[in-house]
Amino acid sequence: MTEQLEDYILRHIDPEPSHLYKLDRDTHIRLLYPRMCSGHMQGRLLKMLVRMIRPRRVLELGTYSGYSAQCLAEGLLDDDAVVHTIEIEDELEDFLREHFAQCPWGNRIKLHIGDAEQILPAIDETFDLVFIDANKRQYPDYYRLVMPHVRQGGFIVADNTLWDGKVAEHPAKAPDAQTAGIMRFNDMVASDPGVEKVIVPLRDGLTIIYKK
Repeated sequence: MTEQLEDYILRHIDPEPSHLYKLDRDTHIRLLYPRMCSGHMQGRLLKMLVRMIRPRRVLELGTYSGYSAQCLAEGLLDDDAVVHTIEIEDELEDFLREHFAQCPWGNRIKLHIGDAEQILPAIDETFDLVFIDANKRQYPDYYRLVMPHVRQGGFIVADNTLWDGKVAEHPAKAPDAQTAGIMRFNDMVASDPGVEKVIVPLRDGLTIIYKK
């Protein structure tokens, strides 16, 4: 997508809420790898998907600066709905709690710090929607981990599944571990008869998966 086209899209969708604008700015100033932040366009899409699916229980793997978690929480319609978000980097905890406290929907977000493989069984929930945006090397592991916790008729949304186009540029052998993980994940989802799936070429690729 060209910068000109992206600017056009951003002028014709809902504006970025002020607290998310501040979060995006703080992410770029205070954190490493700010490109990992979901940002305005993808954030509005995540909110819209939540509106459409109307989940009561949402799981996110990979919180980073909390932008996507806030967008997921913003879209919730039921009073008792909640977003469980898991972040493995404990150094991000203070930043996350600071911004969740400033978010109008922060009370809908439950932050868990640690390894998803250990935390998820302790949450003991069945999820209507799962958003995967964590370590790309482990995407196949995440898929196997969360699938038993997704209800029939639920959704998984996975970010970065085109990985700057590297998945198509290197069909024989991935040039790095991240690309290899994404490619294995894409092949796993494509061959899974228990799901319906589509890849949306938004930003770095977004795969939407429906559990039959």
